[in-house]
Amino acid sequence: MRQQDELITAETSQTMRLWITFRKNKTAMAGGVIAIIIILIALFAKWLAPYDPLIQNPYNRLTGSSSEHILGTDDFGRDVLSRIIWGSRVSLVIGISSVLLGMVAGTTLGMIAGYFRGKIETVIMRTVDVLMCFPDLILAIAVTASLGSNLINLIITIGIVMTPRFARLSHGSMLSLKENEFVIAAQALGAKTPRIIIRHIFPNLFGELLVAGTLWVGVAIRLEANLAFIGLGVQPPTPTWGNMIREGINVLINAPWVSIFSGLSILITILSFNMLGDGIRDITDPRLRGE
Repeated sequence: MRQQDELITAETSQTMRLWITFRKNKTAMAGGVIAIIIILIALFAKWLAPYDPLIQNPYNRLTGSSSEHILGTDDFGRDVLSRIIWGSRVSLVIGISSVLLGMVAGTTLGMIAGYFRGKIETVIMRTVDVLMCFPDLILAIAVTASLGSNLINLIITIGIVMTPRFARLSHGSMLSLKENEFVIAAQALGAKTPRIIIRHIFPNLFGELLVAGTLWVGVAIRLEANLAFIGLGVQPPTPTWGNMIREGINVLINAPWVSIFSGLSILITILSFNMLGDGIRDITDPRLRGE
């Protein structure tokens, strides 16, 4: 009982140290707060949006900021603020889901290649190398053209783009971790390969994956906006930030707010996740914690 209490106390103490380290990083704290606010806005869009984002009002088209429409209206008389709020749902769902998909697929492939080596490693990593030869947007365009441009297909498309990144990261870490004493000891005790990978190696790799995943959410959101801008994203009238920038280009001189505010939304979201990722890196890397 005493040992259990000591273990709980040690875990609590470690959690407190990590929290203190994270809290000292003001930039990371700011990024975390902004990211949480954006996520809450997306979750409660139905109640926060002042208007239905799809309702058109030709009499109010391209009106500037007013008490009724804080961020003005677009070319169809739709409230820009409401469309930005609802658009956050699409961007976050695609950004987070695609990164999770890429993390699962890429980490699995990278760990298999790094652990078993040989022909398996050659096939997997050369395929990864080929995929990484293509710029993210070009690869995404090619996959989207094959699958189509609905929400699920966009998640799969960006997940495929993210997969080589995680495969490369997990493969490099696996090569070093598998040579550690705790892995060799587990092998000597007769532990099976799945148990060694899941119970002994993956927990030591998870911190790096979490940091990379947080940083790459911003990349996924930017990629979704790029695809929407060129007409390969979620199709109108569903509001997305990329679609709004594209629609605002035609009226950029007379009504710049249509594109500017949606572009700022993308910028703030990407910046917040990057700031948050830096803070998570600080608490997962013992060298940066001074340990």
